[in-house]
Amino acid sequence: MTWLTTPAHARWLETETDRLLAFGKASATPSGGFLRLDDVGRPLPGPAELWITCRMTHVYALGHLLGRPGAAALVDHGLAALDGLFRDAEHGGWYAEVNADGTPRDDAKAAYPHAFVILATSSAAAARRPGAEALLREALEVSERRFWDEEAGMAVESWDRTFTELDGYRGVNANMHTVEAYLAAHGVTGERVWLDRAVRILTRVVHGFARDNDWRIPEHFDARWQADLEYNADTPAHPFRPYGATVGHWLEWARLTLHARASLTAAGDVAPVWMVEDATALFDASVREGWAVDGAPGFVYTVDWAGEPVVRERMHWVAAEGIAAAAALHAATGEQRFDDWYAAWWDYAEEFLLDRDGGSWWHELGTDNRVSRTVWEGKADLYHAVQATLVPRLPLAPVIAPALAQGLLD
Repeated sequence: MTWLTTPAHARWLETETDRLLAFGKASATPSGGFLRLDDVGRPLPGPAELWITCRMTHVYALGHLLGRPGAAALVDHGLAALDGLFRDAEHGGWYAEVNADGTPRDDAKAAYPHAFVILATSSAAAARRPGAEALLREALEVSERRFWDEEAGMAVESWDRTFTELDGYRGVNANMHTVEAYLAAHGVTGERVWLDRAVRILTRVVHGFARDNDWRIPEHFDARWQADLEYNADTPAHPFRPYGATVGHWLEWARLTLHARASLTAAGDVAPVWMVEDATALFDASVREGWAVDGAPGFVYTVDWAGEPVVRERMHWVAAEGIAAAAALHAATGEQRFDDWYAAWWDYAEEFLLDRDGGSWWHELGTDNRVSRTVWEGKADLYHAVQATLVPRLPLAPVIAPALAQGLLD
């Protein structure tokens, strides 16, 4: 028996999807966009953040595609924020953070949240929400013009508001989500350019940086794409740019590689052999160096360049990505061990991460698997957890929203 082919388990996943969707509704703020939520689902004070708003718009687009009443209004709420609150009508692109009065709190233009604009509008377009397709076209044009570096085959990181000054930092995290965004755009538009660019990024990061560093992916680079392995050594638990190698990203890169492989196959191409091999190697490295390495269950957050834990807190999103990566590798290879890990990590999530009283998942746990808050306050947005409930029920291509739109849910 495998959980991944059991109808009863699929029903459990569906119940968890709905539990998460119900929790997140309160994050829609009257002033526009979506806010973070506290432990029991009340909005936390602070600005509306572009990446949070986009993730929640994406999640409720999935909810609408699942036929959940009320989800469409939340998608439209997110799209309205992208078309108004966050939009920089003068210089183009979208602000990173906006106060409730509509003034930008952070007017930088960064690849990370802009990738989520593509993801959100792709999913909303798959759900056929009004205005989504036009916003997707705009987001792709901004990505093409401002963030794609054709020579490097990668995305640059961050501009000032006017797109005049380009930061010299280059980051792998923003590129990972650019891969996700481009795969979604390819799935919705059918345009080959987005798949090809996703594969170029994957080839350089997974088949290059990861393979060359014993599968510990360097995260931080300079403008010439030279790795800075000591970046943020003095602030190792930085929420976006932690020191060392981030175990959860190995799992995420593994899954995205398999989505791209399946997309190439669906397009009639022969996908490179390395895609399964490297995705498997990344998964195995995450288990070997990240899972229960300090005597307690759970994934550590980061390791150093010898594979030793640095930040030992357990982030919910790492477990979610482990679940999704195990499901993807089982789909790609049929190997029982991936189903075994899949079941083990859902067992872990049920015991420690799922908050059956307050709702949703705990964002972070300490080494004792009790609630910890070294990085974030309150509950996480729904993006990672909801996707962990859907990836196991969908084919690897097209990616999540277009797959749902095509009726491919099991």
